[in-house]
Amino acid sequence: MVIVLVILVATYFINSPTNDYEKRSAYECGFEPFGDARSFFDIQFYLVGLLFIVFDLEIVFLIPFVMDIHNTSAFALINFLSFMAVVILGLVYEYSTGLLSWVPRKV
Repeated sequence: MVIVLVILVATYFINSPTNDYEKRSAYECGFEPFGDARSFFDIQFYLVGLLFIVFDLEIVFLIPFVMDIHNTSAFALINFLSFMAVVILGLVYEYSTGLLSWVPRKV
């Protein structure tokens, strides 16, 4: 706890929130900044990113089954088909609610 408090107090005194030329200068690309770096993004970017991660992980779970498909039992095949049914139902639900559309729906 003492180390944490020392670091917090030290950063409070060491920090110099000055707005100097280097902070306002052009980026490495050479363009002058034309807006605030903390501007808001459309929520659609985050939703598509989350959906990509979810479906990517589902595909990763399918790889062991596909690699050993010739040694699988009927129980494993039923589990595989039920998992694929859940994935397909999730995709149909996302499509029907408009999560995959970049054009906003009219209510």
